[in-house]
Amino acid sequence: MDLYQQTLSLAKALIAQPSVTPEDGNCQQQLIDILQPLGFECETLEWQGVKNLWATQPGEGALLVFAGHTDVVPTGELGLWKYPPFEPTEIDGKLYGRGAADMKTDIAAMIVAAKTYVEANSQSNARLGFLITSDEEGPAKFGTKAVMEVLASRNQKIDYCVVGEPSSSLWAGDTIKNGRRGSMTAVVQIIGKQGHVAYPEQVLNPNHLLGAVIEKLVAERWDAGNDFFPPTSFQITDISSGVGAGNVVPENATFQFNFRFNTEQTVEGIQQRVQQILDTCLANAEVESADKYDVDIQWTVSGLPFLTGSGDLVDAAKLAVQQVTGKATTLSTSGGTSDGRFIAPTGTEVIEIGVCNHSIHQINENIQLEDIRNITPIYLAIIEKLFHKLSSTEQ
Repeated sequence: MDLYQQTLSLAKALIAQPSVTPEDGNCQQQLIDILQPLGFECETLEWQGVKNLWATQPGEGALLVFAGHTDVVPTGELGLWKYPPFEPTEIDGKLYGRGAADMKTDIAAMIVAAKTYVEANSQSNARLGFLITSDEEGPAKFGTKAVMEVLASRNQKIDYCVVGEPSSSLWAGDTIKNGRRGSMTAVVQIIGKQGHVAYPEQVLNPNHLLGAVIEKLVAERWDAGNDFFPPTSFQITDISSGVGAGNVVPENATFQFNFRFNTEQTVEGIQQRVQQILDTCLANAEVESADKYDVDIQWTVSGLPFLTGSGDLVDAAKLAVQQVTGKATTLSTSGGTSDGRFIAPTGTEVIEIGVCNHSIHQINENIQLEDIRNITPIYLAIIEKLFHKLSSTEQ
């Protein structure tokens, strides 16, 4: 079979596995069955019901790892799907199924590209590897993050990494993510004093302070971004208060917000600025009672920003897209977080490139079959161009 048919066949086999996070189904074993005969050393690392595959070619050369996830998000209401989500359906130039876009097709393309390269090149100074998890769509505690901790304890380093997230918009390869913003969430609880609305001198309304804090946070200009990243984004995601009665001042008010921050910021810097705003609002609060507000803030950091601004991997990927499609690609740092956030801090050059993302996490998730014709050759060309460059450098 040609590259297209091999990729399509494996993609369908993977989509047929109902691997709703953190389940893997039989996906990773299918990959092992392909990689082991090619000489890859395959290791399954499993924690808390999460399955991870770490597979590498033996040797000491530079290591290019393809990373991805076999878990998918829940299907939603089955009756809304045109075709059963775990019965891959090829129709009207599209492939339907949960995971078709995010990201079982890209995993299939990576495997086929690696298989093709290894079969055609018996010797190479550089090596290929795979890091595949079933915990990307969930809490992401026992997936790539945990594997990277194991690799660090073994002094095993990944030099280059291609994450197969669906990065593209109109055609496979039109966008390469060469970085991602960091993500940090805060939950603020303001405690006042409950009482009857008719007696303001006897209450301390937490919502009044909440309103002042929100106004200042929304008005704050965190930064202007830079050449690679847009300005840091602040978004309120939840507000809750009240006891359900219109004549009662509640005791508590809670709100949650998220920062998507760029490399102009640090976790500590953002937290200090938020605390300063809270302190200023507390100092300016006009209260009619002798009571004082109690404010608590809890932070959760989901990932730090990372950037592969330039380098051998970015160059190889840009050339690969041009060679396969005849078009130029675009470098971007937009979108949410990915498992690249756990790999990049080790000094690895990381990019994300994959099929189009227009239907990810949606009912009737699908990709254009034409994307399959392009993405596998792109992955193969990345390997060839990167390894050629590394070989030339060594000489």
